[in-house]
Amino acid sequence: MVAIEVEGLRKRYGDREVVRGIDLTVEVGELVAILGPNGAGKTTTVEILEGLTPRTAGRVSVLGNDPARPGPDFRERIGVVLQSCGIDPLLSVQETLDLHRGFYQHPLPLERLLDLVGLTDHARAWVRTLSGGQQRRLDVALALAGDPELVFLDEPTTGFDPAARHQAWDAIAGLRTLGKTILLTTHYLDEAEALADRVVVVADGLVVAEGEPGSLGDRHRAPTRISFLPPPGVDVRSLPVPVTASARSWTVTTAAPTACIHALTGWALEHGYELAGLTVAPPTLEEIYLEVTA
Repeated sequence: MVAIEVEGLRKRYGDREVVRGIDLTVEVGELVAILGPNGAGKTTTVEILEGLTPRTAGRVSVLGNDPARPGPDFRERIGVVLQSCGIDPLLSVQETLDLHRGFYQHPLPLERLLDLVGLTDHARAWVRTLSGGQQRRLDVALALAGDPELVFLDEPTTGFDPAARHQAWDAIAGLRTLGKTILLTTHYLDEAEALADRVVVVADGLVVAEGEPGSLGDRHRAPTRISFLPPPGVDVRSLPVPVTASARSWTVTTAAPTACIHALTGWALEHGYELAGLTVAPPTLEEIYLEVTA
């Protein structure tokens, strides 16, 4: 039940080693996000898994194949969405999909593809008239044309505005209904948090953290942050717990949030104060990311 298994993966370009011993496992049916800054080695790693780039060292198995020496059906079993895809702008969406469906022995039906990526109403539209988000949906549809078992998505929403990004997220989420295994590379933290079952953080060619988005870097055990707007005319020193004051809010960082909230709300009720904007939250994924990649 393992779709991808990597041990000690290395890639060197001349004197520069961009991947320095990555270990990675992706189970069948998982959506795993590889997260990291530009130049971390994300795209190089994925290109090796796709069989597009030779590795310098290490063991790689993708759907039971070594991508450097794949079996005859390997290309039909994977789908790839590159950072930038070249599609004839003068073809319609339907013509484009039919062209690519013709490359495979057992393609998905056209209507199913259009429905999966939300382009049914744009089937007869020319590619050049699609919005950025709609074009990315078409890229995903092309990757699914051969009904692959494993889909690689390499930074699929880079440069998108928020609306287009969420359209692309909907298309990616649609793949889950097919039971596909998905490996997503991204440098957007909210994208990884919204889509992934598991996050692998890569920095300087190494895996520096791995886990579910909610527990990455022991996020679920880290101190909780309690924030609220300062009540008018109140001296911060009068509060029952240590508070960090800024111009816009007061914050308490604590490993015992239940007791701290009880103390704060009890104090506020006793003195008739309202703790406006009260929020209780663990560290954000961005804070954990910055910590583990430092």
